Amino acid sequence: MSACAGYAISQLRFPGRMALWWTILASFMIPGTALIVNHFIIIAGVKLLNTHLGVILPLLVAPVTVIVYKQFFDGIPRDFREAAVMDGANEFQLLFRVYLPMNWGITTALAIITFIGAWNQFLWPFLATTEERMFNISVGITQVYDAFGVKYARDLATAILAGLPVAVVYLIFQRRVTQAIMLTAGIKG
Repeated sequence: MSACAGYAISQLRFPGRMALWWTILASFMIPGTALIVNHFIIIAGVKLLNTHLGVILPLLVAPVTVIVYKQFFDGIPRDFREAAVMDGANEFQLLFRVYLPMNWGITTALAIITFIGAWNQFLWPFLATTEERMFNISVGITQVYDAFGVKYARDLATAILAGLPVAVVYLIFQRRVTQAIMLTAGIKG
């Protein structure tokens, strides 16, 4: 979704494009915790509390990923777009067959960063779920402590299990992340 939004703002010309861009940039000034009450009212209104969709939807699009994609798409030479349009490509083909294959490193890095952020999220999953089966790992750790008292070995083992998937994902994609960071910093090598 962020790639589509970044592509639209970067490459398409439509009314309100700049207003949308400035709204996304301005969203950095509002902390996520300030939106919790609005998110809760909306998710409760559509009866998505205690569902996976109710936990995922408010965290689905991060403004930083839209901004990174837009900046990357702005940096791609117009010649690629013009050549694909001359070959008869529509906007979806341009995005998925021309632009996205050029930035797999950035996509991988953003996916890992977004995954880590979602994995470590505590406040929203804590408020949006009341059933034990719906807890994420961060909320689950607090429930283990509350249910069984202080057991340091159990708490530390749970914390290691919580951090293990993030470490494994990073180790698997370490080269891609490093390439993406070097590419966005302008370092070739």
